[in-house]
Amino acid sequence: MGSPPRPSYVIAISAYISWTVWFLFGHIRDFIRDVFWASKARKDYAPIRQSYEDFYTRRVFYRLHDCFNRPIASAPSAWVDVLHRTPVNEDKPLELTGDQSKVLNLSSYNYLGFAASDEYCTPRVLDTLDRLGWGACCSRSEAGTTDKHVELEETVAEFLGVEAAITFPMGFATNAFNIPVIVGKGCLIISDSLNHASIVNGSRGSGAKIKVFKHDNMTHLEQILRTSIAEGQPRTRRPWKKILIIVEGIYSMEGEICSNLKTIVALKKKYKAYLFLDEAHSIGAIGETGRGATEHAGVNPRDVDVMMGTFTKSFGSCGGYIGGSKQLIKCIRNHCPAHLHATSMSPPAAEQVISALRLIMNKAGNGRGPQKIRTLRDNSNYVRKRLIDLGLEVLGDFDSPVMPVMIYNPGKLALFSRLCFRDGVAVVMVGFPATTLVNSRTRLCISAAHTKEDLDYALEVIEDVADQLVMRYRPKDHKKERKVRSAASHMMKAKAGG
Repeated sequence: MGSPPRPSYVIAISAYISWTVWFLFGHIRDFIRDVFWASKARKDYAPIRQSYEDFYTRRVFYRLHDCFNRPIASAPSAWVDVLHRTPVNEDKPLELTGDQSKVLNLSSYNYLGFAASDEYCTPRVLDTLDRLGWGACCSRSEAGTTDKHVELEETVAEFLGVEAAITFPMGFATNAFNIPVIVGKGCLIISDSLNHASIVNGSRGSGAKIKVFKHDNMTHLEQILRTSIAEGQPRTRRPWKKILIIVEGIYSMEGEICSNLKTIVALKKKYKAYLFLDEAHSIGAIGETGRGATEHAGVNPRDVDVMMGTFTKSFGSCGGYIGGSKQLIKCIRNHCPAHLHATSMSPPAAEQVISALRLIMNKAGNGRGPQKIRTLRDNSNYVRKRLIDLGLEVLGDFDSPVMPVMIYNPGKLALFSRLCFRDGVAVVMVGFPATTLVNSRTRLCISAAHTKEDLDYALEVIEDVADQLVMRYRPKDHKKERKVRSAASHMMKAKAGG
């Protein structure tokens, strides 16, 4: 747990050298262009983009943007059809060639495998489509609420174990528009340093004072709580109207589970604060029955004041939700712009979530939902263990389906993506400015739809690419590794025999 591991001096220096060369030659080329070619800027007009943003886009991003935004031509299941594009050329945009490849999908948040056609969910979604159409073309507060929206909110509240819930058509907006409803001027937000951009945007838009505590550091969190209560609001020293602690169930860039949730609940009770839990990546993905971080940590969900999550990962749909007390949901229903003005969630998308939740809660009576949760956990732990055994620097916790693997060097970032794609594996790359200069990484997302053969194939490709790029940064204990491999082999054989 904690911050990403610091690379060795050799790795850090090589990464900084790569960035220095990249930027140096980029500025030299820009200087030559400005001297020998007339600027294309319109006279008397300010540039649309700031100079440093324009420089980074042209000289860095455009040289490796074939690794990002790859268009697909199939449902994002265990395997996906990816469309080919023309080679990178800084003077021309990427264009589709008309060819496509079927590759193993380690890029989608399709944790439980509901993103593709499902024998239980899909017929019900199609029936809803026939009855209610594609969309309501209206906001929930006007004529956009259907019986499926009501059923969805009741099902979500039942699944979470809270009094009531409200749903929204977009996951990002669920945070960005609801945090300003819950807190405002005169309130204090205490946010984990690794919280998602949607939380950051919502916090900034609320007008509340924001303080950040070190990631997963309970001592620092309590210190901020004590100091803030003692000092009160800036200048006036009046007591805070409200203090809201915001954390995530699984941190998507780190793959870490909020293991200290029980301690956070104790602190919020001790200091009379409120707790906001973002379960975008954890709901449906962890916990014995898929009920997320609260179940994983052994916390009563009613001890969390605001339960937030999305339907875009484990449930194979779109949108998000807020769960909590009836009083909280009534307040949000009356004041949140995402409920009052945004187009309501598509009824077939709502039915997809309802059907997925019924499977997970085993209301369909076939045991497929609970089995998906177990398969996801087994797949995630199997891949994480194997990656660690290979000597790769893997972030996060066991049981988490999100696995960032550190690459560090920007040149290796593009090569890793291209070599994996060449060998039939699609991965997500994350680099600057989403990370610091030397903390570039690839992020693998495991699904219950993956078979053991799929995962073994992916690990074989990743091992080969890691060898080519010299990515085995962890010191290896060969004796311990042999014991671990032997134990893992026996465990897999025992599972196969069972």
